[in-house]
Amino acid sequence: MAQLPQIDSLRRPNAAASAASKPRRFPWLHLPLAIVITLLVGYGLIIVYSAVRADGDYQYSRQLGGVAVGLVFMILVWRFDYRRLSDYTTLFLIINVVLIMSPHIPGLGTDAGMGARSWIKLGMQIQPGEFAKITVILMDAAVMARYGGNLDDPREYVKSLGIMMVPFVCIMTQPDLGTGLVYLCIAAFALVMGGANTKYLLITLGLFVAAVVAVFAIDEVIKSSTGEYKLLKQYQRNRLLVFMDQSGTATTDEGYNLQQAKVAIGSGGLFGKGLFQGTQHSLGLLPEAPTDFIFCVLAEELGFLGALVLLGLYIALVLISFRIARSSGDLFGMVIVMCVVGMWLFQILENIGMDCGLMPITGIPLPFMSYGSSFMVVNFVMLGMIGSVWSHNATLKQH
Repeated sequence: MAQLPQIDSLRRPNAAASAASKPRRFPWLHLPLAIVITLLVGYGLIIVYSAVRADGDYQYSRQLGGVAVGLVFMILVWRFDYRRLSDYTTLFLIINVVLIMSPHIPGLGTDAGMGARSWIKLGMQIQPGEFAKITVILMDAAVMARYGGNLDDPREYVKSLGIMMVPFVCIMTQPDLGTGLVYLCIAAFALVMGGANTKYLLITLGLFVAAVVAVFAIDEVIKSSTGEYKLLKQYQRNRLLVFMDQSGTATTDEGYNLQQAKVAIGSGGLFGKGLFQGTQHSLGLLPEAPTDFIFCVLAEELGFLGALVLLGLYIALVLISFRIARSSGDLFGMVIVMCVVGMWLFQILENIGMDCGLMPITGIPLPFMSYGSSFMVVNFVMLGMIGSVWSHNATLKQH
């Protein structure tokens, strides 16, 4: 007589299968990404509070407002299907030009200091060049998505490169070299990840280096005949000179800033002086502490271990984003994520590097840490773009 099957095996479904089939409460939410960004933003709010509490030029409520508004936009962008934007290259190009050039409109633009005209006033001061980073990424990703990961035609490469250079040319009319370098970094990541021919990339890099050398050489010729530099502002030259020769760092404002940044970082030691106990910024010795030199505030108060915690959070954010890029089902989504990651990596390396004297001072802020409501909102929108790529590809896999 054949044995009957075990009744328990018929009644009890496989536990793993049951767990896999159980719908998630928030299927669009990437939990590891949410946890890392919550810790990173919370960390930043604590350090910014320490940096601004003794400085009447900054309002902590604006930073909180930037986080609140950024969260709303992040959720909206996260839920939006990014794939619907892949065919709007021309529209993004127009938006970029309008945004970046808007500070030149009479009565609208305001001086950002040092001769730069980077802000507009609409009830409150807004930096359009920051928001243009969003459309620059979308435009560059849309350009590269056309070629399916294989851009070998030299004419098409030059055309694509020309489109990507438009935002840089526009931002240099302000001029804002720091933001312009971010645009170039985004374009470089888009070209590399989008499958541009390696030979063309190397030629472009060589031409870029030659152009930088030419700018300095031509500016020297102009100075010899007119008595002043025309192509680069004096403060821009000072920043580069201080970086190349840090032995006389106190001779210029840029040199003084670097000197005080190094003192703040070094005085923190291993464990720091204690939260809210920093002296370099509270005594006004460290200029622009809440923005350009926020890492110095962290290092002075929480020491080397506090800096390691920050770097650990950044590494986790980058690795999670890499995984999302690899799981993307289309080139457009992958390039979007990698451009965001490339932008963050450049800003992190440049900001921390300039504070330590390892990179030229450019005024590039630190993601999710530096004071600035516009900057915070833009970074949250970037997170929403990464979340959109993940959630909509995850939905496809479920079906």
